[in-house]
Amino acid sequence: MEISVDEDVRQYIMSQGCDFRICTACMGPALVPVTVKAPKETDVRIPVGDQTLYISRIQARYITHVSMDMIYDDDDIDSCPAFYTRSRYY
Repeated sequence: MEISVDEDVRQYIMSQGCDFRICTACMGPALVPVTVKAPKETDVRIPVGDQTLYISRIQARYITHVSMDMIYDDDDIDSCPAFYTRSRYY
């Protein structure tokens, strides 16, 4: 399986200085920091500079590339039950 990462996503991840993960969320695949959704042993790992992009094995079956439209902002994170450990509502 080959999953490409758009250059603007690579630059974004490197500029944030932390690892990210693509997981399943309310609006589809979500690119979030691992502080929002921790990586799992079964994740696909893609090196991005000094950081790692983790992709859930579920999402890895369906995506062929990672793009900026997968980035979840704080409002989306706080309103999606998939991120209940971070949400201010729980």
